[in-house]
Amino acid sequence: MPPAKTDALSRAWTAFDKALAADAGTRIVDRFAAEPDRMAHMALDVAGLRLDLSKQAWSGKALDACLDLARAAGVEGRRAALFGGEAVNTTEGRAVMHPALRAPDGATYSALDEAVSHEVEAMRDAMAAFAEDVRSARETGAGGRPFEAVVHIGIGGSDLGPRLVWDALRPIEPTIDLRFVANVDPREMAEALAGLDPEATLVIVVSKTFTTQETLANAEAARAWLKTGVPARQLGRHLVGVTAAPERAQGFGCGRTFAFRDWVGGRYSLWSAVGLSCAVGLGWDAFSELLEGAAEMDAHFRTAPLAVNGPVLMALAQVWNVAGLKRSARTVAPYAHGLRRLPAFLQQLEMESNGKGVKLDGSPAGVSGPIVFGEPGTNGQHAFFQQIHQGPQVVPAEFVVVRSTLEGEASQAPLWSNALAQARALMIGKTAAEARAELIFGGADEDEADRLAPHKAFPGDRPSTTLVMDALTPRALGALIALYEHKTFVEGVIWGINSFDQWGVELGKVMARGLLADAEAGRASDGLDPSTADLLARLSARD
Repeated sequence: MPPAKTDALSRAWTAFDKALAADAGTRIVDRFAAEPDRMAHMALDVAGLRLDLSKQAWSGKALDACLDLARAAGVEGRRAALFGGEAVNTTEGRAVMHPALRAPDGATYSALDEAVSHEVEAMRDAMAAFAEDVRSARETGAGGRPFEAVVHIGIGGSDLGPRLVWDALRPIEPTIDLRFVANVDPREMAEALAGLDPEATLVIVVSKTFTTQETLANAEAARAWLKTGVPARQLGRHLVGVTAAPERAQGFGCGRTFAFRDWVGGRYSLWSAVGLSCAVGLGWDAFSELLEGAAEMDAHFRTAPLAVNGPVLMALAQVWNVAGLKRSARTVAPYAHGLRRLPAFLQQLEMESNGKGVKLDGSPAGVSGPIVFGEPGTNGQHAFFQQIHQGPQVVPAEFVVVRSTLEGEASQAPLWSNALAQARALMIGKTAAEARAELIFGGADEDEADRLAPHKAFPGDRPSTTLVMDALTPRALGALIALYEHKTFVEGVIWGINSFDQWGVELGKVMARGLLADAEAGRASDGLDPSTADLLARLSARD
């Protein structure tokens, strides 16, 4: 059941608003002198990650008010319900048990009172055996050739998580070439299959229901391509299904299937058999370390007091920015090439989870999560950072910094020093007077200095959070992803929304099926609006 609205929650929001008013007018940089213990309360080490929230636009007292809000909203109780296997996905009546997928052997998780840990362990054993059989060539294609490439077909949560993991952890010269296809645009499939040999290619089709239109269209294209080099009777050796509907995967022609349950949400599913392609490409040891890092973050989130709980503090910083300071966007800048897909992954994780218009009780939601966007540093510095430094809208930033991104490189300070500089520049800024003085010092005359100073001024006082890891290892990546998963959940509890359904994805998909039928029939059905009918006619016209 959703938590009831209480007087305590109303009082906590009132205290939140008072803290907001009390903080107004004080710049972030000035808080360090006013609060000598600021770093002690706003920076912590969690599961191998350093989280620094001291550059956020809140005081220590405001943080206390945010913590009281989290308690009043029932974060601790909802956390217990999540890990206890209760139906925290209230609109679909489901438990949400992704922590069970990375728990160590011997765990005792249950979903709606059904024990699930034994099932998880059996699936992990099957994944490990298959991954190592493929890598060692005990599992081969129809002609007895070792598999040289894996094509992973999925979309949304069946694509973004595994793609992020592969990009982050892939060897410079991988033993097995892992490629991904999500877009129904045939160009992506053509690029993925370019240069591959059907006899040496394994296709893994990932779809929870095995009915997703885009995934099935791509799977059919891949199957047709396989048939050009593999006898029909042997096709199943090259097709693997990962699904909650194994009978549909088998009907499609998959020779092997790996199942996962409906208590695994798509955007939380990479820890399940959805990650099979990564286990094959990286090896089971690496994939197992990924799970271990996530499990370490799970243990921290489950047991740490709220005041020193990494996911909780990250969530509260976002609540402060969105609900308090009315900042409706956030940028994420990973200073590591391997994390270039992190912003896209977080777009789905956070915006699909918390982009809701109603609360758990069906009443309108006044606020929910922000728009999330980003690019890797240092690329973003030469693009949208102009806007976040000098634009009129304040966009909180998140810097994800890896001290060593490539083993053997003597120093990567040119990369991470840029991240530190950007965060400091956002906070410190530069006044017009300072800009004018610099221009005069550089030889400009007074008129020129007066003219240019406003253009070279930076308002500063723009908040950021910095996350640091020593190296992009499987364990660190697992902890990072789990941190964001739990952060998203905590925000949903405070907003009073369900973070685990995604009905907003469905309407366009339903309409797409109807429009596809119209396009194939060569005519628009009755009831279409004039704009859509005109565009349909233009796009479906045959030369």
